[in-house]
Parts: sequence; structure tokens; C-alpha cells
Amino acid sequence: MNARYPVVAKRAPHRCEYCGAPEAIFNSPFEVEHIEPLVRGGSDEESNLAQACRSCNLHKADALDAPDPVTQTVLRLFHPRRDVWGDHFTVEVRTGEIVGRTSVGRATVSRLQMNTQAQLAARRQWMRLKLFPPV
Repeated sequence: MNARYPVVAKRAPHRCEYCGAPEAIFNSPFEVEHIEPLVRGGSDEESNLAQACRSCNLHKADALDAPDPVTQTVLRLFHPRRDVWGDHFTVEVRTGEIVGRTSVGRATVSRLQMNTQAQLAARRQWMRLKLFPPV
């Protein structure tokens, strides 16, 4: 486990900072990921670290940007330290789908593949348990 996990997880409050998944429902701790990857010039400073579920971390990989599926314009991804989650995303309550409210949100949802069938089913359960959406 990353030595900075306790600080990052507490700041996040134990949620994926991208999709909002609650860590408590998983069988292992979430990952500490570099918002700006080291291979792209990022640092190990706490301001560049985020808590991410395995799915978001794998799909983000070393990406910093992605195309907006509506405009095809390549845009930066959501930045958990600079952006407010609710400004860029909303949750469709009936389906559990995370919807990008902005072009950055849409690009992030697409790149991180936040709406697979398994994720939608899980989010609907989390909503029933009042563990989602993030506040």
C-alpha cells in the first residue's frame, strides 16, 4: 500500500475522486494515483495524488486529456484538486449513469469508461444503500 494512502483516503473521504465510488463497499483499499503521471512530468507531492478505484485508475493510466464525445475536441481530464465534482458530473438517478455536465466531464466519463453495465448496476445498489452519489 502507498505510504500516503491514509492522508489521500481521508482527504477523499474514502471515495474514488473520479467516479465517486465508495471504498467501503470494496474488499480492498483504493489506489493512490498521480493526477499528473510521473511519466508526464507529475510529482509525488500530495497535491498531485488522488484516491482512485481500480477501474478509473486503469482507464486513466497516464492520460491527461481525452476527446469530448460530443465535439471531438481533445480536452483535459477532470482534476480532483482543481475541479469540483458536481460542476462537471451529475448522476442519472434512474440508471446510475454518470453524465458529464461539461466537455471536461464528458471527456473524463468517456476516457475512464465510467458507465459499464457492471458499474451502473453497482451504483444503483449503492444509491439504494444511500452510499452514492458523493456529497
